[in-house]
Amino acid sequence: MRIEEYIPTELLRPFIKAYRIVESEVEMTNRILPGTSLVVAFRYKGQVSYLSDDREQLLPASTISGLRKSVRLIHYLQDSATIVVQFKETGAKAFFNEPLYELFEESISLDAFIKRNTIEIIEEQLGEAQNNIQRIAIIEQFLLSRLDSHKPDRLISAAVEIIHSTKGAIRIKDLADTLYISNDAFEKRFRKTVGTSPKQFSSIIRMEAIVRQKQQAESLAGIAFNAGYYDQPHFNKDFKLFTGQTPSAFYKSPNFW
Repeated sequence: MRIEEYIPTELLRPFIKAYRIVESEVEMTNRILPGTSLVVAFRYKGQVSYLSDDREQLLPASTISGLRKSVRLIHYLQDSATIVVQFKETGAKAFFNEPLYELFEESISLDAFIKRNTIEIIEEQLGEAQNNIQRIAIIEQFLLSRLDSHKPDRLISAAVEIIHSTKGAIRIKDLADTLYISNDAFEKRFRKTVGTSPKQFSSIIRMEAIVRQKQQAESLAGIAFNAGYYDQPHFNKDFKLFTGQTPSAFYKSPNFW
């Protein structure tokens, strides 16, 4: 598998983390861990599906995926290629007015949000493009056409930064109090902007931090305790949901991106 990453142009940089072009010359399955970014993917060659409960579900050529708390196994057939748009945590709202929180743990066809004929034009252009630079230009033209006078929610952006800085180990009520907003109002604004609740978002950040440590400095039990887990079974359950493996199995073969 070959993965190339591209940085967005200046106008789109406040909203887009990166573009990834994923090409697989051979049939393979890749493990993708949960993240905090909504993703849009355009498959312009081959077939891609995801595996769930021993079933295989073919993904639409153009797909939008919400945030997740569980691992996903992606199956690439031989000679397949996809361009992935990875939004910043508060960036997708600038392009979609629909309730993004309804996408949590879901991957659906992009035509649920955008007219089918518009998507067909993009898919045709991507298929005819001669190289990845041209493909990125096509995607950026599409994104710029949807970007209107968007006012960022600075309070929610600040909340996201605080959650990252604490590695997810923060009580949501304390966070709301810090930002001088009621808990209910904070929950609604966060879900509307980010695509999930602040509690779910924090739990993803917390598990991301645990996974990245990879037992480098201390025992896994110590890492879990420092992250706020006070019983091992609860930690093991959340870890397996996030990675699809037990901690010991995962750290022996952390094959994911």
